[in-house]
Amino acid sequence: MSDAFHWAEFLSDFTREAVARGFVSTHIHETQTGPVLAWERKANGPLVYLSAGIHGDEPAGPLAALELMRSDFFCQSIHWIICPALNPDGLAEHLRENADGVDLNRDYFVRSSKEVDRHAAWLDTIGTPKLFISLHEDWETSGFYLYELNMTGAPTTHAHRILEAVDPWFKPEPGPEIDGHLSYEPGWIYHPSEPDIPTGWPEAIYVIKKGCPLSFTFESPSSSPLPDRVAALAAAVRAACHESCLAFCENASS
Repeated sequence: MSDAFHWAEFLSDFTREAVARGFVSTHIHETQTGPVLAWERKANGPLVYLSAGIHGDEPAGPLAALELMRSDFFCQSIHWIICPALNPDGLAEHLRENADGVDLNRDYFVRSSKEVDRHAAWLDTIGTPKLFISLHEDWETSGFYLYELNMTGAPTTHAHRILEAVDPWFKPEPGPEIDGHLSYEPGWIYHPSEPDIPTGWPEAIYVIKKGCPLSFTFESPSSSPLPDRVAALAAAVRAACHESCLAFCENASS
């Protein structure tokens, strides 16, 4: 597996695997490269929303979502919504921004890009997720780390389990500072539910502002082999869902 991300191949593969497992797509926006799609499979359990690919130079997130789909991770009792590739133009060109040079993950307040404007409008229709997970990568780190945002006012215990799940591939990124933030513990940024830049909202802030009680952003180190990054992100998703939705998703850690 090389770092080259083949957009058309990914779109075909994810579509085939998702349809085979009963997911239904919603067309959010059409870019010059291809569609921004949301994939949904309804159930009586809690709503869990997973997104990836908002930065086009971070291919491990979309590929981890595909791996989770292929492995039948998404248990039938959870209401799943997945946006596996939010920036088709960037993914096709291996660039962080979209075709107009906009960092989509800083655009959820201003909503200057069509991708984010239409995605945010769609987010307003889906209800409030119990859990939001966003998959990312970081070129400046050698370890794995996560952002936790929640509405309780204190860190949960979930981060320890998530970092343990990722340990076969990556150690936690050491502190005391990670990605410009003071770390709560190695590999763990406990972030307030406010943006670092008042008008530069990332997707996670938008979802929290909608009332989502718990959000995790996972960051794998881009300098490491792509298969390791994909495996680590997939393991982190499994652990987060297991911790947050244990009563509904008993097979999430399998």
